[in-house]
Amino acid sequence: MWETITDAVPQLLAAGFKYTIPLAIVSFFFGLILALITALIRMSKQGGVLMVVRWLFSFYVWLFRSTPLLVQLFIVFFGLPYLKIKGIAPDGIKLEPFFAGVLTFSLNTGAYASETLRSAISSVPKEQWEAGAAIGMTQTQVFRRIILPQALRVAVPPLSNEFISLVKDTSLAASITIIEMFNVSQQIAAENYQPLLMYSIVALIYAVFTTVLSYLQSYLERVLNRQMNVN
Repeated sequence: MWETITDAVPQLLAAGFKYTIPLAIVSFFFGLILALITALIRMSKQGGVLMVVRWLFSFYVWLFRSTPLLVQLFIVFFGLPYLKIKGIAPDGIKLEPFFAGVLTFSLNTGAYASETLRSAISSVPKEQWEAGAAIGMTQTQVFRRIILPQALRVAVPPLSNEFISLVKDTSLAASITIIEMFNVSQQIAAENYQPLLMYSIVALIYAVFTTVLSYLQSYLERVLNRQMNVN
């Protein structure tokens, strides 16, 4: 058993650092950008064309929060190749596994994180906008220099939890042939016929990853709290 463990752990860690962590980081980065754009558009009070755009983004958030992540992965990777668009994709939309994973995880993260950012921005008192305008700042300057920093302090804990959940959710990428940790554990289990041992090992590695991330989250929160107390 010890020989099996010492042989499997390096392979699992290699897959974790090569695919699992990069997949989570890249997806979370693009997901946050999409989340901020979505939150700002949905908070806009303007009418006209922007009202239609606001409805589309609201539909996007509803869709990705209302359907399972695994189903979303299957639609993007296995379903889109059957979507034939004349003149654009006559043979269907075929994506590489890693790109399909990043796209799906980013869209899913963007939908959930947008609600976090929207509530965090809304939590900043309206007087902050008025104070910024009173000293001659534009709305963009007020948002960038005053509102967003305060909103991010509020949003850090739930966004950190979102990232930790994303790291665990990357195990679903095995279903679209990405060779991440869980996929590797399945391959090794098929070779040595010890599924209980292999899945327990990969579960422990995920636990170690998330524990480290939880510690980093706590450290970041303490730093932000000290900054707020100083200010």
